[in-house]
Amino acid sequence: MKKETPKTKANPKTGSKGLISRYKGHKDDTGSTSVQVVLLSDRIKELTEHLKEHKKDHDSRVGLLKMVNKRRRLLDYLRRNDEKKYKSLIADIGLKK
Repeated sequence: MKKETPKTKANPKTGSKGLISRYKGHKDDTGSTSVQVVLLSDRIKELTEHLKEHKKDHDSRVGLLKMVNKRRRLLDYLRRNDEKKYKSLIADIGLKK
């Protein structure tokens, strides 16, 4: 029987810690648009790696598509309201646009 690894959630203590601290408005900020985009990007990267190994996991693929769409909507909102922060954020995360 294959040993299952525990599922991990996107954690601000991982590689995105610097980005979160840069974009958060206050100490416990997890709701601002920029922070949500950073957290979603981390989860998307993790799930992409999972799907490379588990190609037939269609439920996770649907979840990945939902996360990508949510990130896109948040980025569109950010671009409409704060162009400078938008450009800075996509450069830091490494997204194309």
